[in-house]
Amino acid sequence: MNGHTNGTNIFADKATFILRKMLSNPEKKWVTRDFMGDDGVSLGMAQGALETMAKKGYIERVKRGPDSYALLTNKDKLIGDWVSEYRFDLNEVDVYYSPDKNILSKLKDYLKDKQYALTLHSGANLITSFVITDQIDLYFNPENWKKEILELRQQLDLKELVRGGNIRIIRPAYKNSVFYGARTVKGYKVVSNLQLYLDLYHFKPRGREHAEYLKKALEEKGKSLYES
Repeated sequence: MNGHTNGTNIFADKATFILRKMLSNPEKKWVTRDFMGDDGVSLGMAQGALETMAKKGYIERVKRGPDSYALLTNKDKLIGDWVSEYRFDLNEVDVYYSPDKNILSKLKDYLKDKQYALTLHSGANLITSFVITDQIDLYFNPENWKKEILELRQQLDLKELVRGGNIRIIRPAYKNSVFYGARTVKGYKVVSNLQLYLDLYHFKPRGREHAEYLKKALEEKGKSLYES
């Protein structure tokens, strides 16, 4: 099922910018240069990814010389294969405990100028209120991990635990793309709906249930899981 039968692994960190962009605007006629820019996607990577996606039947390529383009034609298959390939356990996770009932809003205030985003149940609950949990899961990507984590723990008095904590701070394996499409929900930064779905799908307990509920809840509001 992997995304790199030949050539480009389309499910690798940077290459997923191409998938994420196409999914966020599924009707668009895409040309290779649309994917290049600040995200660090090179011409070669974009060409290789489109080739792999065409082979796998996710996109159709219309070849008309200078007016050639690619169209996303099978997003359900793309998402299904991506979910099969996606590995949340590639992330490094630090587990902490705080007895403070207001720890989530204190984390938000402390991290407001830093690159963070909630995920899993704590992120999705801000949209769905589906799972009752006091567990907090957040991605954090500081320049100096050790220094910033130490300051964060001291400021908020977090106890380090091996298991059983209520705060998981995640050092992202997909460090470039995991924040793509992140937005503010009820004052908190949350990863995109697509990223929530990827993270939740194989997560226990109740991750898949929550992922499917999120998808359905968005569709009922006339929104798509893929819109940023």
